[in-house]
Amino acid sequence: MADIVARRNERRTGRRTLWLVVPVAALAVAPLLWAVVSSLRPGEEIFRYLSPVSVRTVIPSTVSLDNYRAVLESSFTLALLNSVLVTTVSVALGLAVSSLAAFALAMIPFPGRAALFGVMVVSFLVPFEAIAIPLASTFREADLQNTLVGLILPAVGNGLAIFLLRQFFLGIPTSLSEAARMDGLSWFGIYLRIYLPLSRASMVGAGLILFVFQWQSFLWPLLIAPAPAVRVAPVAIADFAQESGVDYGQMFAAATLTAVVPLLVLLFAQRQFASSLASTGERE
Repeated sequence: MADIVARRNERRTGRRTLWLVVPVAALAVAPLLWAVVSSLRPGEEIFRYLSPVSVRTVIPSTVSLDNYRAVLESSFTLALLNSVLVTTVSVALGLAVSSLAAFALAMIPFPGRAALFGVMVVSFLVPFEAIAIPLASTFREADLQNTLVGLILPAVGNGLAIFLLRQFFLGIPTSLSEAARMDGLSWFGIYLRIYLPLSRASMVGAGLILFVFQWQSFLWPLLIAPAPAVRVAPVAIADFAQESGVDYGQMFAAATLTAVVPLLVLLFAQRQFASSLASTGERE
């Protein structure tokens, strides 16, 4: 009898949660859905069905790919490719640097390790906007303006990625590293042969963090790489707003293309990302 009552209570709680979650999710998704639908409409129909709101607001009467065709034939394609290149290199270098730093902070005893870890934690709590302008001045003095190197370097050392990887490394039994040290394996060999193969899920999670931070970055590319040859997708979207007016159809199409890439990456790696978060903070 108690089990029946418990199951009924669970079903009631589930229904109440569903009634709460569905409207909130609908409100969150509605603007995104409208933007995607608007990218498939001719320019003159984008704002026609906004007031009053009806089925036509989210279901276009005519579907056209002209906006996407125009976007892909414009300079936005180069900007999108620049974003892919910059993000890929940033993730690869960032994972190498972050995993090595995390391993050193977790496993190698040295003076000031705790203080260095504290500084690293504070580093990712400080908003990047607070240091963007002086950092851009430093990069200009180093002749790194309008270069891919200038876009990539600030994303290589990510405090949050280091923190997540360090917490995962602390969860690996120290007996493995102790046995390897007794066999004469160096610290780098332990990192390469033991810790790195065991940290696949955490590496994916850290890689996703690096990917999202770099892909959606707007202020830094705007400051350091405004030239058309090295412009990235988030900055290039603004090109569709000219003095003569705003081409909302092409702007929505460009924004949709920019959002599709991280969406596909997140869908592909969501299990590893969830596993990395679940394992963060575990200790022996």
